[in-house]
Amino acid sequence: MQLGFSQKKIPHLQKKGDKTQLMVSEKPFLVLGGELGNSSATTIESMEPIWSKLKDMNLNTVLTPVYWELIEKEEGKFDFSLVDDLILRARKEDLKLVFLWFGSWKNSMSSHAPAWVKLNQKKYPRVKDDKNKSHEILTPLSENNLKADINAFQKLMAHIKDFDQKEQTVIMIQVENEIGMLPIARDYSPLANDVFNKEVPSELLQYLQKNKEKLVPEFLEIWKKNGFKTKGNWETIFGEGLSTDEIFMAWYFSKFTNKVAQAGKDSYAIPMFVNAALNAPEKKPGEYPSAGPLPHVMDVWKAAGNSVDFLSPDFYNPSFKHWNNLFTRQGDPLFIPEHKFDKTAPFKGLYAIGHYEAIGFSPFSIESVTDAKNEPLGKIYDLVRQLTPVIEANKGLGKIDGVLLDKENQSQIIQLGNYEFTFKHDYTLNWSDGAKEETWPMTSAIIIEIAPDEFYIAGSGIVVTFKPLKDKSLNVGILKVDYGTFENKIWKTFRHFNGDQTHQGRHVRIAVDDYEIQKLKLYTYE
Repeated sequence: MQLGFSQKKIPHLQKKGDKTQLMVSEKPFLVLGGELGNSSATTIESMEPIWSKLKDMNLNTVLTPVYWELIEKEEGKFDFSLVDDLILRARKEDLKLVFLWFGSWKNSMSSHAPAWVKLNQKKYPRVKDDKNKSHEILTPLSENNLKADINAFQKLMAHIKDFDQKEQTVIMIQVENEIGMLPIARDYSPLANDVFNKEVPSELLQYLQKNKEKLVPEFLEIWKKNGFKTKGNWETIFGEGLSTDEIFMAWYFSKFTNKVAQAGKDSYAIPMFVNAALNAPEKKPGEYPSAGPLPHVMDVWKAAGNSVDFLSPDFYNPSFKHWNNLFTRQGDPLFIPEHKFDKTAPFKGLYAIGHYEAIGFSPFSIESVTDAKNEPLGKIYDLVRQLTPVIEANKGLGKIDGVLLDKENQSQIIQLGNYEFTFKHDYTLNWSDGAKEETWPMTSAIIIEIAPDEFYIAGSGIVVTFKPLKDKSLNVGILKVDYGTFENKIWKTFRHFNGDQTHQGRHVRIAVDDYEIQKLKLYTYE
């Protein structure tokens, strides 16, 4: 059977080697994104001064909310005019969109549900705590809550298909936003209490048994501690306590979200993901937005359905490598839809694209800048934009890596091709202007092997030296270093570096506050 247009050409994910690519218009697409503040896209007028900033920072994608309360102000009556205006203007600016569905939950709360949902608590029940007090969180155990969300989301996705399938301006959808339980670990509503005392769904238990060897260790330990039981209620299987409360809620949050996502995909099956507010150290479930799509319960989220394509971290936590390692340890793709827009963001974005071969990166409140043309993020994005064809051609083949450096992490070793590369922070050179500063800026780089002995290195604030991997008795020399740019995807050398630029052939260097791509060819000698 011949595939139709919608099946063949809509945005989708595909595997390349051991990584995942986002395909848009049948070409690999790397998201150089920025997320708007929560209320910036509530009117066309509020967006008007923002578009030029986005272009000045070399973004190719904008992440922006779609608000349930605005598209369905009256039950069953839909207004997609704001959605259409965003799509049309993004096309005009040659930008793609990732819509964030602010439906049943936004940052745990149900703040963006329509008034007709909020005002009818009997039909659309909320979470209750252990003192029978209701909270501003719709319970995921209610069929009415689910049907209302599904209906709105499915209508939205059908409209996007009709309005945008040909142009593919909208390339992905985030389903809900930072789902989680606060200020308690689980729902104590009558609906929840009834199900909590019933047997754990066989669907979850079958998944655990089938995937026992690859479950995340902290979740496996909970199951193991209770004897790997395969029959019983939630406390029988997982024990009494807050961790079981969290597992219980994670299951029902994920079931709800996967059903919403599947309904949306029934209309228009572009990639869909969920995002997580990360839990802080020493915090107990309910003290952070627990039961969301977090690494320690990601097996529960996966067991509940596969309509959600991947789970994503939102970063207001400095432990960047730690959390990304947790999100990718089962081989899942990395996409960072939200990162605090601070001085570290551009460099962490480059590292994510290099080391994790991420689908993309997006700082939050992107419109808050005052001087967009000089933002480091724009300079990093320009490097990645130029290199995107090279990155995507080599993705998943073990030919790409990245480094992230600061004063506490001054060096990092990478093995690539026939060489060992030692990347050091630019300020480790004692003649660097900032070497004696108390605080060093974060720096980063991406390295790509394009042929035997030949590499691109791009980034800011790094010094690189080399050793042979195989024959340790040999020396490694620099045959050639060119500084240049890509014009229409063709490399153009701007300057050949030698002498002082390479410390007489000893290293490759990109100084702090410089943003460069260098093409490097190495050789060995006795």
